[in-house]
Amino acid sequence: MPGSSPLVTMIVPGRDVAGFAPAAIASLQAQSEPRWRALLIDDGSLDGTGAIFDAAAAADARFEVLRHAEPLGLGAARNAGLSRVDTEFVGFLDADDELTPDALTTWTATLAESGSDFVAAAYVRSRLIDGVYRPGRVQPWVADATDPRRLGVTLAEHPEAAANIVAWSKLSRTALWNDLRFPENVAFEDQVVAQRMYTQARAFDVIPDVVVHWRVRADGTSITQGKGHLPVLRDYLAALHGGLDVLRRARHSEAIRQRIALIRAMDLPPLRQLAAQHPDPAYPAALRAFETALESMPEHADAHPDPRLVDALAW
Repeated sequence: MPGSSPLVTMIVPGRDVAGFAPAAIASLQAQSEPRWRALLIDDGSLDGTGAIFDAAAAADARFEVLRHAEPLGLGAARNAGLSRVDTEFVGFLDADDELTPDALTTWTATLAESGSDFVAAAYVRSRLIDGVYRPGRVQPWVADATDPRRLGVTLAEHPEAAANIVAWSKLSRTALWNDLRFPENVAFEDQVVAQRMYTQARAFDVIPDVVVHWRVRADGTSITQGKGHLPVLRDYLAALHGGLDVLRRARHSEAIRQRIALIRAMDLPPLRQLAAQHPDPAYPAALRAFETALESMPEHADAHPDPRLVDALAW
């Protein structure tokens, strides 16, 4: 019941997402597991996001609003939420995405069964079709990471899991975050953190259940849709390299090979297209430097792109 002690804290950051935040809030209120609290973090919004968050908190005591006067970014917003978590489990939901109704039930039941440090689940992209955002299918790289269901595994046993690098696909035991925080002042802050989760966990679970509809905004305003801008590209390439570096330091060569193969199939082709017509020569130069570094890695020679991914470019 909503009045019971919360089991899960959901950290929900958002900046200028007034058009989408009501759906994210409603997806929390529709959860079949009601023992949650949510920290709604307004990261310096200039639109009505803050008012939407305030209205949610006024109507439902499970919501609490935190506010940044100036935008600090997703990493800082999530870290602010993490400092206030006092429940057994913690998860993340960006305020322009939506949870599926049984997400919390599925996550918590899985961790109760396994005793693992976190569980990573599947997700789908939600695109605007005929005026309505509609969820698509589970993409091949997501399926490889999460299907079939595996409980109590390590990255050595399931290196394909390293492809699931988004913060909001996972529910963790809060203790896992005692010495773990998101990088701040950069975009794509969850990639390095995800690889640290995989390498530091005693054990983790993967499940094929879809828990999140990840919105691909029709207006192209999300960070992941802005890779044509040089500063965004630099953050993106640094995140990719940083994630690989975490895996290298932990000596997970097969996970590195899996990641390089995915980067070659999913990330590099569209970036090359952008670089070929970019007006700033620093853009293709940055991409070339990254590709050179990638090719120097021992795992690169055996990291062959999967042809199934040709129609699944993450844009």
